[in-house]
Amino acid sequence: MSTLKKSTRILGIDPGTALIGYGIIDADGKNYRVVAYGDFRTAANQLNKDRVWLINNFFDELIKKHRPDKIALESVFFFKNQKTVIGVSEVRGVLLLAAARHGLAVAEFTPLQVKQAVSGYGRAEKEQVQKMVKLILALERVPEPNDTADALALAICCANTIVY
Repeated sequence: MSTLKKSTRILGIDPGTALIGYGIIDADGKNYRVVAYGDFRTAANQLNKDRVWLINNFFDELIKKHRPDKIALESVFFFKNQKTVIGVSEVRGVLLLAAARHGLAVAEFTPLQVKQAVSGYGRAEKEQVQKMVKLILALERVPEPNDTADALALAICCANTIVY
């Protein structure tokens, strides 16, 4: 791996209710380096008031530990299930609050923007984007679950929008 100069650390987050993917990369405009990635899970039947508390605590600690410069967050664009969109919106609110608490800028991207930035095609299939994440970040395998790969794709998309 090359040494990055003037790099920016980006925390990509794919928000959900019971499962939230995250990925942290360092980028300098030409090179990308994975810092950490994974997912945060809560019980599917958990009350949202309890869920948001756990999410807040987890992401507060993650931000303190890795000290990102910026957060890339998937925007809520369309959900068939109105109950789902409300829950995800509440989780996004907690994530936005965590960013504000730490003085971090937030860049929001639609799935179409992420696909375009990572694969060069806005209508790419999920598997194609995941394979590109693996290639761009020189990973041995595609990150799992899908939400984690999506979070890394968000971070890559954000890195492609920064002027270095």
